[in-house]
Amino acid sequence: MNTAIPAAKARTGVSGLDTILAGGLSAGHVFLLEGNPGAGKTTIALQFLIEGARLGERGLYITLSETESELRAGAASHGMVIDGNIEVFEVVPPESLLDADQQQSLLYSSDLELGETTREIFAAFERVKPSRVVLDSLSEIRLLAQSSLRYRRQILALKHYFARQGATVLLLDDLTSDVLDKTVHSVVHGVIHLEELTPGYGSERRRLRIMKYRGQAFRGGYHDFTIQTGGLVVFPRLVASEHRTSYSRDNVSSDIAELDLLLGGGLESGSSTLILGPAGTGKSTFSFQFLAAAIGRGEKAAAFVFDEELGLLFGRLKALGMDLEAMVDAGLVHIEQVDAAELSPGEFAHRVRDCVDKSGAKTVIIDSINGYQAAMPDENSLILHMHELLQYLNRQGTNTFLTVAQHGLVGDMKAPVDVTYLADTVILLRYFEAAGRVRRAVSVIKKRTGFHEDTIREYRIEASGLTFGGPLIGFQGVLRGVPEFVSDTTSLMSRDSGDGGNS
Repeated sequence: MNTAIPAAKARTGVSGLDTILAGGLSAGHVFLLEGNPGAGKTTIALQFLIEGARLGERGLYITLSETESELRAGAASHGMVIDGNIEVFEVVPPESLLDADQQQSLLYSSDLELGETTREIFAAFERVKPSRVVLDSLSEIRLLAQSSLRYRRQILALKHYFARQGATVLLLDDLTSDVLDKTVHSVVHGVIHLEELTPGYGSERRRLRIMKYRGQAFRGGYHDFTIQTGGLVVFPRLVASEHRTSYSRDNVSSDIAELDLLLGGGLESGSSTLILGPAGTGKSTFSFQFLAAAIGRGEKAAAFVFDEELGLLFGRLKALGMDLEAMVDAGLVHIEQVDAAELSPGEFAHRVRDCVDKSGAKTVIIDSINGYQAAMPDENSLILHMHELLQYLNRQGTNTFLTVAQHGLVGDMKAPVDVTYLADTVILLRYFEAAGRVRRAVSVIKKRTGFHEDTIREYRIEASGLTFGGPLIGFQGVLRGVPEFVSDTTSLMSRDSGDGGNS
């Protein structure tokens, strides 16, 4: 019986990319790294060679389009140093081909240049004897070849030569000469495609996908990445099914008896809760009430805030008896101000996962989905991202609280994106008018994990926090915002103290 021996892998040195590639690039093979100028090809190539040098492998960077000084300057901007086991070989046209008096008339200059270029590449390889090679870029070879047939033969010649030497090779293609030409795709062992997207507002978004990898399973689909000082950082697409843990399914209290009653005794651990309502109804206050209760139980928590400035949030919650800033200073809560214009959804999911993995947070707040949607205008993709993120958090035993601001204040209100079916519990907040005052009401309209009250309760936001009244039995139509009086107003809360307009 033959036992397959796993192929050796050449690690790329790019954070996250080796995870997508199931360990790295198969050693001794030729790979294509393609993308438009500025997508990050050169940075990946440099990280690939520097990782090899760190492991004691010789590296050779063959550049046909960029000068050695430009390459070294670009590396220096990332804090990378090209020396030691890495050699840069700059291919320049022979001097005779630059001299008009010595140009051949019977042969095309492209024939001479292509042959000379190939010989120089092979000579450099024989001199350096590298284990890792980068050839930058194929666009120059494609232009010299002039025809598709000669170009394919040239690529095959390069592939077979490097294969005989056992080198792992990255061919870079900037897609400037012929975007539709897939000649190299059929020849190489694997293809990594980089894309740069420019949204209507905010910084550029970059993503990559593995288009081909012979004889190797890999993580498909698009993966967001950023170019930071130090190199590329890739955020592998989150697959929740890969992250299963065991935990006790206990009831989680809000520390407010009336709210727990409304929820049928509390929330089950490892579940997600959506708090839905118009602006100013107290969605953030509800979610941070659960966070404060979690801290009181001795647990860790995290909050990712899209919409509100953190200083304002700290001050507002402190006025309600929740000293969030002190919790952060004590290391009990991790909180981040998220700028939707500068952050891709993949990076956001990575931050949430990294926080939960490192801190063991059992309560996570995402405030709000409106801000998260701004990072991903495509609603269908947003739903898929949210599904995987919530499934991952649920499987870690984490309670997740999402807020969504609906359009409008009373009457028929719409949410910018419908995620109610994703959440295990949905809490609906509403304004309503009664006895000449604007009041607030709360109801639980969904709970997958057990019983919940079907009543509607009035609540107030006071200096002591959230306070709740009994079921509003004297009205109907409260959820529409304009209730009808049906019996008496004894179920309304007294107005002994005022409330604030917190959201």
